[in-house]
Amino acid sequence: MDKVVVKAEHRTVTGKKVGALRRQGKLPGVLYGHHIDPTPIMMDQHEASRVLASLTASSLATIELDGKEQSALVREKQKDFIRGTLLHVDFQIVSLTEKIRAKVGIELQGVSAAVRDFNGIIVTGLSELEVEALPQDLPQRFVVDASVLKEIGDGIYVRDIAVSDKVEVLDQPDEMIAVVTLAKEEVEEVAAAPTAAEPELAERGKKEEEEGEEGEG
Repeated sequence: MDKVVVKAEHRTVTGKKVGALRRQGKLPGVLYGHHIDPTPIMMDQHEASRVLASLTASSLATIELDGKEQSALVREKQKDFIRGTLLHVDFQIVSLTEKIRAKVGIELQGVSAAVRDFNGIIVTGLSELEVEALPQDLPQRFVVDASVLKEIGDGIYVRDIAVSDKVEVLDQPDEMIAVVTLAKEEVEEVAAAPTAAEPELAERGKKEEEEGEEGEG
């Protein structure tokens, strides 16, 4: 991935007064982490929103502050979900020579034959994996191919995820990521089938009993 640079400047305005900064087109944020005290910053709202749009919590960015560049992870993006705009961003300064732990999201792609041909539904388990790696080796996301789910009952587990040898997955190998089950109406039909056959079985049993009595007479 290309180097992502976020230009920032120090912020002295805090608390409720931050709203005035947003009206001026500024995006507030904070730097914390590796050998630094928490540092309030602000960025150009339009430019920072454009740059940060595609970054995840495990994405590495370069923060340019006071003419210096520092590597950081985009730890949290607070949004106004009505307007779809960023309200605040937390950056964690990291060392490129020290491993860290991070959550990496899982993204299902592709079409499952079990869903397409057998009316199955995909039930998801884990939506992210916890990993340990050098910051520059962290994947932005794990893309999982749903086309391997061919029949009802097929599943994808942590052990099935292809991971670089530079990344250690901390979740248990047998934890489920996704599994295909029958759709609800199919489950109800299967459950109802034995009940539908019971009157026939009862009638057959009654008939056999009557025939037995006649034979005795």
